[in-house]
Amino acid sequence: MSSSSFLRRALLLAASTFVATAACAQGGTATDSPYGLQALWTQSDGVARTVLVILAVMSIGSWYVIITKLLEQLRIGGHAKRAARDFWNAGTVQAGATQLAERSPFRFIAESGLAATKKHSGLHAKVDFNDWVDLAVHRATERVQRSLSSGLSFLATVGSTSPFIGLFGTVWGIYHALTAIGIAGQASIDKVAGPVGEALIMTAIGLAVAVPAVLGYNWLLRRNSAVMDEVRDFSGELHSVLLSGQPA
Repeated sequence: MSSSSFLRRALLLAASTFVATAACAQGGTATDSPYGLQALWTQSDGVARTVLVILAVMSIGSWYVIITKLLEQLRIGGHAKRAARDFWNAGTVQAGATQLAERSPFRFIAESGLAATKKHSGLHAKVDFNDWVDLAVHRATERVQRSLSSGLSFLATVGSTSPFIGLFGTVWGIYHALTAIGIAGQASIDKVAGPVGEALIMTAIGLAVAVPAVLGYNWLLRRNSAVMDEVRDFSGELHSVLLSGQPA
């Protein structure tokens, strides 16, 4: 299953979960608690419910990115160990590349550099062979880095915007609650505390979504640097090998 299809299914799951929660809440008995998330959902309007759904989607998307990027980093770490063990003991670059997994980024870089040595003809021959191979290896390395960094911008966006989305939900909830209290003509503490307290939950939810996203972003960014150091070391050594005539 591709990452995009999995994310779409996660978003649909979040929306269906909130719909099911609303249905259960609306069918609750009179003994249900008048406070809490259930009351927040049943007593809120479409705007507040939309804010809750958006925060839920952000939270699911953040955890999806954190988990998938962590697994990808661990997978590249395993490929790095296999490359250090098998690639450099082969007789040629081609033989070493076949020792690596098909989806290994190290095999992709090795095959890209090897393909560059075979395409140094025509207009490409006007470029110095050293620069041509270096360009191919560098370009392949940059593609690996872009793939590894994909999704981190989503975490940064969630971390910076979800508190404000939660705050908007709080402001709207307080306005909605005060309007209802004004229409009812009852301003006692028991009538005000419940609706206003439920509205403040929006801010707490926004912070609960933002904190894991920010921590996950910084953590994955540091791990990406360590992983890319291994990839760049491999690229530099491969470049030297290709210039020397391809024996590994």
